[in-house]
Amino acid sequence: MGFLLRRFGFYVVAFWVSITLNFILPRLMPGDPVSRMVARLQGQIRPEQVEALRRSFGLDDAPLWVQYGRYLGQIFTGDMGFSISRFPTPVTEVISGQIGWTVLLGLTSLVVAVVIGNLLGILAAWRRGGLLDSVFPPLLIFIGSFPYFWLAMGALWLFGVTLGWFPLRHAFSAGSVPSLSGAFIADVAYHLVLPATSIVLVSIGGWMLGMRNTMIATNAEDYIVMAEAKGLERNRIMLRYAARNAMLPAVTAFGMSLGFIVGGALLTEVVFAYPGVGYQLLQAVTNLDYPLMQGLFLTITTAVLVANFAVDIAYVRLDPRVRVR
Repeated sequence: MGFLLRRFGFYVVAFWVSITLNFILPRLMPGDPVSRMVARLQGQIRPEQVEALRRSFGLDDAPLWVQYGRYLGQIFTGDMGFSISRFPTPVTEVISGQIGWTVLLGLTSLVVAVVIGNLLGILAAWRRGGLLDSVFPPLLIFIGSFPYFWLAMGALWLFGVTLGWFPLRHAFSAGSVPSLSGAFIADVAYHLVLPATSIVLVSIGGWMLGMRNTMIATNAEDYIVMAEAKGLERNRIMLRYAARNAMLPAVTAFGMSLGFIVGGALLTEVVFAYPGVGYQLLQAVTNLDYPLMQGLFLTITTAVLVANFAVDIAYVRLDPRVRVR
């Protein structure tokens, strides 16, 4: 419990630092988004409306500490202001409308890559020197060396344009109404295949190689030799003794990857016109949309911190040595 409390305190401090940087950095960027908005409207907005916009975006002439206090109050009340590029839509509404698709794409890709990659790594290390150990690691690492957006474009051209097996864009068919019906879920899964596969192909090699190397080191430990000397079943030794201990670094990597899912696979989302947070972040930066940038960065940071704290909790369960700290 002491270990978890210390880690929780660390994440609280990290969260405060992140929201403080999130407040400061956009204000150090050149340019004034409100002035750009006024210029685009070509004088169709009155001066008092300009001041109201500056205040709502936190860009008025109030002292910096007043703006910071107002900013903290907005964060803890869930009010992130209005998006400049999609004015007058609230930032929370913009993010909530996109984040579900990003999580679906990222989580599906991550789980598939982690499960298959780690299983391949366990088997390759346990049967070292075999066909699986000799062929798959270099092959998957070679495939993973390609940029994932390049694989996405190749998959789109081959399976979407040439063969016509899968749809070319978006998360569901045009005209479909989102619902929990079997037909709509099947349609979403159908549109998910190509973008998810392109991400899995790039990342699965790293998961396999990492698990293989850790398993090889674990197989040389004394408790593995002792288990073999006792005549325990080999599959039991592989899964309950070697793989369980070799899994700890993979748990950490999974937690980090889980947090960054919220950031979105930006270029993959662009290639497939997949509605997600990554593409929305690109638009926010391009349009100097400070409130939306702040909201997206805050969402990503929070997701990373929460995922890492969840990994710490899992460590306490998986590694008994942590419990005595």
